[in-house]
Amino acid sequence: MSEIQKMRKKAKKKKDKININKIEKKGALTRKKRMRNAIIVVFLVMSLIIGRIAWIQFVDGDRLKYMAYVQHTLDRKINPKRGTIYDATGEKVLAVSATVRTITVNPVNIAKNDKEKVARALSDIFDVDYETTLKKVSKRSSIETIARKVDKEQSDELMKWMEDNNILTGINVDEDTKRYYPYNNLASQIIGFCGSDNQGLNGIEALYDSKLKGETGKIIKITDAKGNTILKEGEDYESAIDGDSLVLTVDATIQGIAEKYLEEACIDNQCTDGGSVIIMNPNNGDILAMAGYPNYNLNEPYTINDTELESNWDNMSQEDKSNALQQMWRIRAISDGYEPGSTFKLITSSAALEEGITDTDNKGEFNCSGSIEIAGVRIKCWRYYRPHGSQSLREALMNSCNPVFISIGQKLGVHTYYSYLEKFGFLSKTGVDLPGEAGSIFLAEDKVGPVELRNDFFWAKI
Repeated sequence: MSEIQKMRKKAKKKKDKININKIEKKGALTRKKRMRNAIIVVFLVMSLIIGRIAWIQFVDGDRLKYMAYVQHTLDRKINPKRGTIYDATGEKVLAVSATVRTITVNPVNIAKNDKEKVARALSDIFDVDYETTLKKVSKRSSIETIARKVDKEQSDELMKWMEDNNILTGINVDEDTKRYYPYNNLASQIIGFCGSDNQGLNGIEALYDSKLKGETGKIIKITDAKGNTILKEGEDYESAIDGDSLVLTVDATIQGIAEKYLEEACIDNQCTDGGSVIIMNPNNGDILAMAGYPNYNLNEPYTINDTELESNWDNMSQEDKSNALQQMWRIRAISDGYEPGSTFKLITSSAALEEGITDTDNKGEFNCSGSIEIAGVRIKCWRYYRPHGSQSLREALMNSCNPVFISIGQKLGVHTYYSYLEKFGFLSKTGVDLPGEAGSIFLAEDKVGPVELRNDFFWAKI
């Protein structure tokens, strides 16, 4: 019995009408208070619900919409064919993409009692680890990749197995592309190679990747919550767009000849650091061949070409392996500097002729006594024991006489000499369309004094 009822009963017994009225008023006030509190609680709850709905609809709506789309669509990529690379003749193919297959599975579409059988078949056909394959087949995900770059024979074997075992869903055989290099080692450092995702990783393949790779296509299916295809929605197919092809200035025949004789020269002369050959068209600067030795097989770019390193490969750290591969891949002709030595006397001669300091055949203009002294430092001629004596510029070039060209450098002066270095392009990169070009190494102009200038063709590195 409530307190109010007790008070009423007590009041009735006393026949106290005044107390009864008070009690009634108090009861009414208590009911109103309860109703007001209930209304406030309901209002707050409704406000929270409405606020949450507004947040989901207007603030978080786009994200949730995208998540729903991802959950209810099956998106499979179609890789485009990478553009073909031709030599200068346009007839010899240096790099080409062929059609292969990529095998994927939709685990949610494979029946539970078929998962082990499917995993076993996939591991046997494509020579992949069974346990790893079984984990992929058993995942609660929309798609898992089993094997890439498989040939037609293997994919046909899989499709026959699927038909024989009446497993028609959950396993996908999609077209893909694989890069092939018909001439193996030819121009390997120039052409470069691609990774497993058909992305250029080195050489021309990397530099022109955006042109060569094309645009990826896709197959989109609408699925239900269990991953089953909703047939009435059909399939949305977007074709892949193949990449552009390239024609190089490199002539495959000339490149092959350069590589053959460079290899013979390096082996005969025991050139442990390898060598490079560049053959250019003097009329327009086209590179007809750029050979490097040692080179590597573009179809097996991760196989080291050094027999000593190969024998110790398994014992090397990952960092050492990576460094060795980078050394093998790099384009030595543009990344490695070298001291030009006496060949740089041609530049000194050209500058002197242009400035009118000398002429080609002024007989007896220069004299070689076997050495020359600059700023207290005596520099010997290479034939100091039997000096060249009286010479013209032509004869000094023929004799590669150091004292003559040191004296010409002194007459030119540092500022004039460096202006010609800039005009000849030695102070900047050539801009050859290959990755990894290194710049030249010269002393800063303000650091060059009389002694440094006399060694212009010794300390320079280009």
